[in-house]
Amino acid sequence: MAGKKPYEKNRAIWMAGDGPDSDVVVSSRVRLARNLRGMPFPQQANEEQMASVFAQIRAAVEATPSIGPTEILTLQELLPMERQLVVEEHLTSPQHVQNVENRAIVLNRDKSVSVMVNEEDHLRIQTILPGFQTDEALRLASATDDAVEETVDYAFDETLGYLCACPTNVGTGLRASVMVHLPALAMVGMVGQVLGAVSKVGVAVRGAYGEGTEAVGNMFQISNQVTMGRAEDEIVAHLKAVCGQLADSERNARKAIMSDARNQLEDRVWRSYGLLTNARIVSSDEAVRLISDVKLGSDLGIIPGLDPSFFTVLSVDIMPAHVQKFVGKELAAWERDMYRATLIRERLETRKEEQ
Repeated sequence: MAGKKPYEKNRAIWMAGDGPDSDVVVSSRVRLARNLRGMPFPQQANEEQMASVFAQIRAAVEATPSIGPTEILTLQELLPMERQLVVEEHLTSPQHVQNVENRAIVLNRDKSVSVMVNEEDHLRIQTILPGFQTDEALRLASATDDAVEETVDYAFDETLGYLCACPTNVGTGLRASVMVHLPALAMVGMVGQVLGAVSKVGVAVRGAYGEGTEAVGNMFQISNQVTMGRAEDEIVAHLKAVCGQLADSERNARKAIMSDARNQLEDRVWRSYGLLTNARIVSSDEAVRLISDVKLGSDLGIIPGLDPSFFTVLSVDIMPAHVQKFVGKELAAWERDMYRATLIRERLETRKEEQ
């Protein structure tokens, strides 16, 4: 395991790779919440107990060669901007980086696996992959979980299952989610109806950064609600079926727009592309909305030469901490908007030159 050091940014595989069904499905994620037997949950633990948890989990990961080479990010040693970088890349939660004492993130080489230490639970094993790969994400998370459990003693009840800080996680401790891009359903005014129907069959709909976040750029996170009384593979299979139907609905809406309103769609796509290639000031919210239009145009062949991973990477790189990372200094909000516009123009120009 690498020693403690500042966060070094290399592309996570979920961002850089093009997975199955990536026209609609951006990423698939599985998270397993676990706690150590005999230790209070992080919210009730003192610093000595949390330090003990940290040490045990670190030792367990170091003793698990199947995870592969890892780096450990001790949150207390990261700059505030570096903490925000890992949040923007979906490698940990916004809540995890608020109180940093004895908290850490362990990452494998391609960042498909991240272990959050002393978040809401003692450890949360997360796997995140590009496209529609819920089964593979579960397999990877379960393998990591099994390997860690060989070294540490989990808090487990024969009747209830895995014990977690939040009652909604008790049982399997599993939260599976799929990030979907639904611009056509939004354009035809059906996204509220479709997502409302989905929420009635045991899944939750949230914004791109999870609970309490707003859906921007037609990006939605679809996740399971039930964690008790069903096996992990059953939970994931249900989510997979629901998201498969969502993807079909989105593709049908795209076909309808291409058939009935192609000129209007092409005009909207090219207007958004024109703004991105010429704007000198752009906020993150506006940029995400414009990128949503251009990604749709790319997926439908209106704008050639832009693969899905280009948009995934760009959507992360325009976030506030990433803009400051590329510039190399902290920026005021108005400065970020200027540099963000420059970054987008340069990326699109570079891609055009590569064609």
